[in-house]
Amino acid sequence: MVMDAQLLKLSSAFPFPAPTPKHPLSFPSFFSLETRNKSRIHTGKKGATFSEEAYESERLRLDAAARESMAQKSEMEAQDSDDPKAWKWVIRKRVWDLMEARNIAQFPRPVHHRIPNFVGAHIAANKLSELEVFKEANCVKVNPDTPQKQVRFLTLNGGKKLLTPQPRLRTGFFSALEYSMLNPSTIKEACTSVGVAKYGRPIGLDEKIKVDLIVIGSVAVDPKTGARLGKGEGFAELEYGMLHYMGAIDDSTPVVTSVHDEQLVDDIPIEKLLVHDVPVDIICTPTQVIFTKTSIPKPQGIYWDKLSPEKLGQIRILRELKSKIEGESGQKLPCGPSEKLPPTAQRRR
Repeated sequence: MVMDAQLLKLSSAFPFPAPTPKHPLSFPSFFSLETRNKSRIHTGKKGATFSEEAYESERLRLDAAARESMAQKSEMEAQDSDDPKAWKWVIRKRVWDLMEARNIAQFPRPVHHRIPNFVGAHIAANKLSELEVFKEANCVKVNPDTPQKQVRFLTLNGGKKLLTPQPRLRTGFFSALEYSMLNPSTIKEACTSVGVAKYGRPIGLDEKIKVDLIVIGSVAVDPKTGARLGKGEGFAELEYGMLHYMGAIDDSTPVVTSVHDEQLVDDIPIEKLLVHDVPVDIICTPTQVIFTKTSIPKPQGIYWDKLSPEKLGQIRILRELKSKIEGESGQKLPCGPSEKLPPTAQRRR
């Protein structure tokens, strides 16, 4: 793919030295975490017990159910020529198929209906950590998906506050983790879903917080326009909208994604993007850093008229926010059309 002057070419796969960690830890291969003892039971701050094994088992069960339902939903929408989202599934499937066929996908596989983990994800993460916007950030919001684990590690190990959403917003909103909350034996685990549940501090919509940088995962992204496609569930957009509502971010807050070079595409029609779609300012791959200088407008909050009653019914934090706004304004907010959605039932502990 031919890039313009906005692209910073990097001649080596390792153009930057890995940042020196505050703890004497080597940069981890996070897949080794799969071998950790997940059967441990911990007592929380309020005396409640937390079982890693039960938590992870339930998370995996719900995620599998969500992916199965999303597969059915994608087939239905892709076959409906009148559906405004049909074209997105064509691009997503092409990228997922390509990553599997060329064996550039990594665990968990298959990558279909996921933010795909990819070969060289840690290299892309290290490049991201060399960006000035990352170095200067005090608080970084990072998605909870596998290919961004190294970004979460670099955020915490760099002494920054990490803000990460509850997976699929099932149990709440965001969790905050800080360097001071952890030690060398827990910092790697804190970058996993179980670790966030164990060590993270849940935050609410009323919390005063400033997010300096947003890192999101992608299925496909256009380096010339900054147009991005996620896995199709809309959670990155909802998270962005809620942070905007809180005043934690604004249009100047940089949005960065890390992807494989094969996830770069040139056929996302920006005229067909929806008002809540989030564009990216910077793309980091294992071989290059791209400044998109996107002209696509960023979402200005939550678009209630686009939010289906099914999605609203599944996400407690959205229902609470809707009730709060309606109570304060004395006016009922609009609601979007109904749609078929994957199950995201509340996680049981």
